Amino acid sequence: MRPPFPLKEIALQSGLSLATVDRALHGRGHVAKATDLRIAAAIADLERQYAEARIGGRRLVLDVVMETPQRFSNAVRAAFEAELPGIRPATISARYHLAETISESELLAILKTIRRRGSHGVVLKVPSTPAVAEMAAQLLADGIPVVTLVTDLPAFARTGYVGMDNRMAGATVAYLLARMAGPAPGTVLLTLSSARFSGEEERERGFRTALSREAPQLQAATISEGFGVDRTTGALVRAALADHPDIRAVYSIGGGNRAILKAFAEEKRRIDVIAAHDLDSDNRTLLSEGKLTFVIHHDLRQDARSACQMMMVHHRMLPQDFSIAPSRVAVATPYEGV
Repeated sequence: MRPPFPLKEIALQSGLSLATVDRALHGRGHVAKATDLRIAAAIADLERQYAEARIGGRRLVLDVVMETPQRFSNAVRAAFEAELPGIRPATISARYHLAETISESELLAILKTIRRRGSHGVVLKVPSTPAVAEMAAQLLADGIPVVTLVTDLPAFARTGYVGMDNRMAGATVAYLLARMAGPAPGTVLLTLSSARFSGEEERERGFRTALSREAPQLQAATISEGFGVDRTTGALVRAALADHPDIRAVYSIGGGNRAILKAFAEEKRRIDVIAAHDLDSDNRTLLSEGKLTFVIHHDLRQDARSACQMMMVHHRMLPQDFSIAPSRVAVATPYEGV
């Protein structure tokens, strides 16, 4: 059998002489079992090295599709662009498909185009609707891995999820808010961008369950479909303040925090505690100004890295049992970065 690599390379890798390798591979005379094992190990090492070299020269393209306020898409894009140059063993670039609001038909059209054109992987932060889940499942069937970011789709429609445990994040907010709000009764306003995002619903469920245990004197009222956009979010908050004169705390799940604060100020209403999500540029500023009480966040760069790693596992560029670390929930206060 013809050797898979030049004999000189095998000899160098194994630390054996060229003559010994030649004799062993061509069956010329007796060769000890230990020598055969050393040669086999050397060939296996060379195969791995050659494979890595081929992968290292391969370019993969990732499609990132998000319906989210621009402040958050900017933060996610910055995280990917910071991580992609360091991803190994492949070279990965990203195409971005971003919108603050988008109809289901427009979203499906984007995914159909990606499917037709081809992609090495798709990262989704999109509403969890039956049609979107079905389209994601079709991408999977075509061999395109699908990774959900921050908000999830059904398990049959994605390769994996990256982001925080949303139910635990909501419970964490309830635990902290209950201790900050004090013993007086009142209502906590929960603001969702849209009920179509399963991650936001999970945060709400976690919050309500923990709040009933931690602070039974506090009730919760939810508004949604403001999409984290200031104009629509502000209008919903003003309506909620008119309906609930005892609102004295806010859990901002879906963003639009400048609009929330403006609505309270215009109605001359007090906020004892306001908790938000994500350290985007707006929230960093509001936090440093003391206008937010605390912010729940996690490492978006870790999410970007994990999404790329899931894609490479799918394409057999990393071991199938490669461990993807979960995102840890963190809490930022106005002293963050001070």
